[in-house]
Amino acid sequence: MDSLEEQARRYATKAHAEAGQRRKYTDEPYIVHPAAVVELVRSVTDNEVMLAAAWLHDTVEDTPSTLNDISNFFGPQVAELVEMLTDCPPADAKNRAARKVAHFRHTAKASADAQTIKLADIIDNTRSIIHFDPHFARVYLVEKRVQISLLTDGNADLWKQASIIIEQGIDQLTQAPHHVPADWFARQQQKYPVNSEKTS
Repeated sequence: MDSLEEQARRYATKAHAEAGQRRKYTDEPYIVHPAAVVELVRSVTDNEVMLAAAWLHDTVEDTPSTLNDISNFFGPQVAELVEMLTDCPPADAKNRAARKVAHFRHTAKASADAQTIKLADIIDNTRSIIHFDPHFARVYLVEKRVQISLLTDGNADLWKQASIIIEQGIDQLTQAPHHVPADWFARQQQKYPVNSEKTS
């Protein structure tokens, strides 16, 4: 019988493919992203529940799969991690900043295992965003800087990787050809009033 992780890999591959998902900038099959997240998680743990959840972390958010489906196929522990990683913006969120603040608060309350997976997710999504979309990167990197400040229960090595890649990206945007003023990022960060709200 296949391992829990292998079952999760097959399920996620099928779910994202049937939903017609591709990677935004490269048009690769979407599953390359969960695969990269899994390898980052695997670099710090061999916990099969975490590896399965890493494969499945976007299925409820981006495909017709439900948390009940995940629980039925993979058990409540995996489903709990996927729930902690799923972005469910509140109906009254009026703009992107409000939606993101709600999501940041959600992941801040997640378990250490879920935060570790989220850090891996942030690392992979951040790797190439300046190359493909420097304009959006200005907002995205500020958001990720705010979010990882709340993910301090996650694996320390992945937290450090995420912090370095975000700060290097922000530094890159202050230089040619982008020339974004350094204080612009600090001003943008004030739109996301969640620092010091770790357990709110």
